[in-house]
Amino acid sequence: MLHLHDSAIETAPLLLGAVLRRGPVAVSITEVEAYEGTRDPASHAYRGPTARNRVMFGPAGHLYCYSMHGHTCCNVVCSPEGDAAAVLVRAGRVIDGLELARERRPGVKDAWLARGPGCLTRALGITMADYGTPLLNPTSEVTLTMGDEAVAEIASGPRVGVSRAHDRPWRFWVAGDASVSAYKRARVLRDD
Repeated sequence: MLHLHDSAIETAPLLLGAVLRRGPVAVSITEVEAYEGTRDPASHAYRGPTARNRVMFGPAGHLYCYSMHGHTCCNVVCSPEGDAAAVLVRAGRVIDGLELARERRPGVKDAWLARGPGCLTRALGITMADYGTPLLNPTSEVTLTMGDEAVAEIASGPRVGVSRAHDRPWRFWVAGDASVSAYKRARVLRDD
């Protein structure tokens, strides 16, 4: 059974190797980023609850989706109700439904089918319609379960493309996995 901690920083490395599934396609999660809600200037919840981020303030185990650059990105809410910690799922290795993932991402080598948050949701078929899905319910459209294999080595470093709180090493990934996205530093903004 997957246990979601009160802190995104505690939960994030535990999600490596967990399985995110939507229908016939499943990925083993290989890269994540932690966002600590109102305590984290890079979080969508930093300024408090809004219509966009409301699910982040609900109970743990739900899917927080948002759209960026025309892509859907997905997060696992991991905080108690009223708080807003969440973990962005950045990348994964397709372990089931490979043919369908290839159809959704034509011309891409298998290791990169779910490399990057927008590519991951496209390979899985996750859309904004999945916002708020209870991930730990086995009958949900999108589910999250523990993986069968232990992760051998976990690396950590700065989050990708974050302009605020950019120096926090809250990105975690499976060391040496080809599905992990490339690090891209964003233009740095002041944290005020």
